[in-house]
Amino acid sequence: MSTAIDDILQRRENAALVILTLGNFEVFVNGEKVPAKEWKRDKSVQLLQFMLMARNRKAMHKEQIMDRLWEDEMDDQGFKVALHGINKALEPKRKSHTDPTYIERIGHTYRLTTENIWIDSVAFEALISLANKNIHDNSTLAIRAYQEAMLLHKGQFLPDRIFEDWSSDERERLQLMFLNASISLAELLLSRNPAESIQICQEALLVDVAWEDAYRIQMAAFFSRGNRPMAIKTYKVCEKVLWEEMALKPLPETRKLYEEIVRSE
Repeated sequence: MSTAIDDILQRRENAALVILTLGNFEVFVNGEKVPAKEWKRDKSVQLLQFMLMARNRKAMHKEQIMDRLWEDEMDDQGFKVALHGINKALEPKRKSHTDPTYIERIGHTYRLTTENIWIDSVAFEALISLANKNIHDNSTLAIRAYQEAMLLHKGQFLPDRIFEDWSSDERERLQLMFLNASISLAELLLSRNPAESIQICQEALLVDVAWEDAYRIQMAAFFSRGNRPMAIKTYKVCEKVLWEEMALKPLPETRKLYEEIVRSE
């Protein structure tokens, strides 16, 4: 029986255009990867990535797009060339004088159509939203949704644009979503599978070394497995990192757990 999770994931199989943004940027048309050489110029890739990021907004005027992406480095002709590069890469066999399938133009405004497109970051967000809604009433479904989301998260959003201001807000938003989802999943698995809970927290700490919740859950997981020394060591690492990174001490709840572990000897 199909579930909401399966529906989110299976849309990829049915989509004509698949775009991967987490950990790498790749585009597939009808199951075939678009080779890097087909883009001709990086400006076309940047324009597609920006339209992808702005997919939920109203169609944007080309002047807005150029100003946001390239400031004064692009003119109308350059924009047309970049746009043509997208359409050519995505639809190399499209007949001339026919409208592109994926880039919609309305006057001087443009936007990426979302019909028949599957984007990993969108599916990632949908899975986490589904898990969050079911975390209290259906923990089994929530766990699987979180796990599937974690599998999609192969790294930072658009890592090839890490130094571009226009991509930073979305990157930070998705990173925070990943960290919060990791903690929620680790908490759900704490009593069921503490070893997996520890691993999830370790992966979260690779993204943000000062994410205190991850240390606290690791402490509890190690302690539940009878590994008191590692639980104590984890607290010491947490304490050191928080002070070095932010000049902060652990929260009272983290300190309380540590004291309970110490007294358990």
